[in-house]
Amino acid sequence: MSRIGSFADDDVAGWAVKSPELGGALANFSHAVYTQGRLPLRVRELARIVIAQANECAVCLNTRDSAGAAAGVDEELYVHADQWHSWPGYSPAERIAAEFAHRFATDHTGLRDDEAFWARCAEHFDAELLTDLALSCAMWLGMGRMLRTLDIGQACKITL
Repeated sequence: MSRIGSFADDDVAGWAVKSPELGGALANFSHAVYTQGRLPLRVRELARIVIAQANECAVCLNTRDSAGAAAGVDEELYVHADQWHSWPGYSPAERIAAEFAHRFATDHTGLRDDEAFWARCAEHFDAELLTDLALSCAMWLGMGRMLRTLDIGQACKITL
């Protein structure tokens, strides 16, 4: 049950009326991540689901992109996300994005200081794509933790 009001278990947006200015701004940020981001869809979705696992957010774990099949995003991508470091179905760029997302959520200062990671990362991501990845991870981490902490919409299954 939500900590900030009575919302249906499948209502992931009703909370925004409690803070219309900030809620609206967050909705715009989320919209930009999904419509203006330049990450390839498989990279974006793998990074997103890795963050969802770190957050233990049911909404995020249940979210799928309707354009996924056309971009090679299938259920296997999601099922093996906790094996991002070893599952052979991920490309090197996808592994780097997953590692970034995992460490962004669990050890951001260790990530910041890991020169070997940044050297590997530079082989797959230019500054623009890395910025998109970091901003996307920031939105997913914050939004997912808010939803999970306040127990909002945890029965939702969203299709983007």
